[in-house]
Formats: sequence, structure tokens, C-alpha cells
Amino acid sequence: MPEISIVAPIFNEKDNVAELHREIKETCEANRYTYEIIFVDDGSTDGTYQIAKNLSPIKYIRLRRNFGQTAAMDAGIKEAKYKYIVTIDGDRQNDPNDIPNLIKHLESNDLDVVSGWRRRRKDTIIKKFTSRGANFLRKIIINDGIHDSGCSLKIYKKECFESISLYGEMHRFIPAILEIKGFRVGEIEVNHRPRTAGKTKYNWKRTVKGFIDMISVWFWNKYAVRPLHLLGGIGIFFILLGALSGCATVVQFFQGVSMSDSAWPILTAFLGLTGIQLFTSGLIADMMSKSYYETTNDSSYSVKEIVEN
Repeated sequence: MPEISIVAPIFNEKDNVAELHREIKETCEANRYTYEIIFVDDGSTDGTYQIAKNLSPIKYIRLRRNFGQTAAMDAGIKEAKYKYIVTIDGDRQNDPNDIPNLIKHLESNDLDVVSGWRRRRKDTIIKKFTSRGANFLRKIIINDGIHDSGCSLKIYKKECFESISLYGEMHRFIPAILEIKGFRVGEIEVNHRPRTAGKTKYNWKRTVKGFIDMISVWFWNKYAVRPLHLLGGIGIFFILLGALSGCATVVQFFQGVSMSDSAWPILTAFLGLTGIQLFTSGLIADMMSKSYYETTNDSSYSVKEIVEN
């Protein structure tokens, strides 16, 4: 039978945490899975910890403050020990009963990742509008073939996380990043339930951060391995413009135009130096990129406590 680690970031969900744990436990035991439940408390202040620490079985990770959903998810993923890792929201809008379908689709199609698609969302009009707008832009910029990147209900093979680092609001783009690296990504429709307790953590700041991270994923896809291709290309373009400007300067010089009265020499110097600087920056970024891939094991969060029952 499958061995799965279920990771749920939790932030001020005292009214949901026990019921979510019960639903996950019932689903896993009904399907005879070997499983672990990992809740990552992202700095809750509403008493979530007092409830969750007494649940069993559980691995409860407390972060020292609110670092964000991506950091919480990363902390849980790094503690996961089983072959499959399922991520799920802590607000109970994702349905644990969809976990068997995720596993079945993953195994029957020889995939590395299966992402949930909340085709019939039970959210507010504003949340639906911003989410659909973000998904539309993502299809244009990233074109990863996923309908609903914001759905936290996903399943991954554990090896997916051996070569990626999470930061910012990148959790929603994990399938896109993995697809860039050659992993096989699929998608199925999942149930989505209305929030019945607690308050939503969704706001315009997360939308802006998500858009910025979307641009980051696009850049990572195109130029992360060779940033020289971008900066160097722009640098060469400026150098060529500087060369054309230089030709105009030479023509004016032989025509007897006073260089002190002409803007062409200054423009030539500006374009040439800018081009050289961009090209040099590309070379430096290229070397830093190589160094990044060979080193770094830093984290953007700090764990306060881990409780296992």
C-alpha cells in the first residue's frame, strides 16, 4: 500500500485543525495507507497549538513567527519521510477524500506530480476573480498547462524536492518549476468546500507577491542557468547602438562640426559603457548562478519546536 506524508500549513485555524486531522486520519486508515500527518504552525496566536499538540498521530512543527505559507510548506516537506508527499490547506476547503484519487492518477499515469483543479470553487466573488485573473496571466507567461496553480491539494513524489528550493509565494508554482526540470506533471478535478470556520488569509498583498514570483519563475525558466543570455544580449544591443552613435560622431567630426556642440560623443560613451556594464554583469551573474547550483542550503524560516505523538 502507498506510504504518504500529508503536509498542512496552519495559521490561526483553531476551529479547523482537529476536524482536518480527523478527516485525514479517517481517509488514510480507510484506505490502509502507511501515513504521517505533518501540521506546520506558521506562527498562530489563536490557540491552535494548544489543540493540535494533543492530536495523534501527528508531527506538529511550530515556526517562531509567521513566515508565510511557502515557508511553512517547505518546513513540512523537509520533515516528510514517505515516498509520496500530499500538501493540503489548513482551512478544510480542500477535501482529504480526494487523496486516493490523486494517488491513483499519479501511479496509473506514471507521473511525478498531480495538481488539484478546483473547477467548482466555493469562494467569494472577489477571490474567484483575482484567482482567475492570476491563472490567465500565468498561462500566458509560464504556460505550464495547469488550470489552478493556487490549489494547495497536490501530490508529489518525494524526489521532486531534492533539487528545488522554495521561497516567497512559490508554493503555487512548484509544478511549473518541476516541469521545467523535466518532471512529469498531471492534474485532476478535486472537490472544493466553502470555509465554515476561521478567517481567510487571502489578501491583495499575496496576489502581488504571487505575480512577482510568477515573473521570477519565467526568468528562472528562460535564463536561470545562463543569465548571460539575457544581460549579455541586452549589453551587446547597447554596444551596437553605441557603435552606430560613434559612426555618427565620426561623420560629424569630418564635417567640421565642433564636438563640444554635439550630443553624439556623450551618447556614444553612455551607450558603450552601459553595454559593457550589462555584459559584465551577465558574466558575473552567470558565475553566481553556477555557484548557487553547487552550494547553498539556507532556509528562510526558523523552527521553534517539533512535537510528535
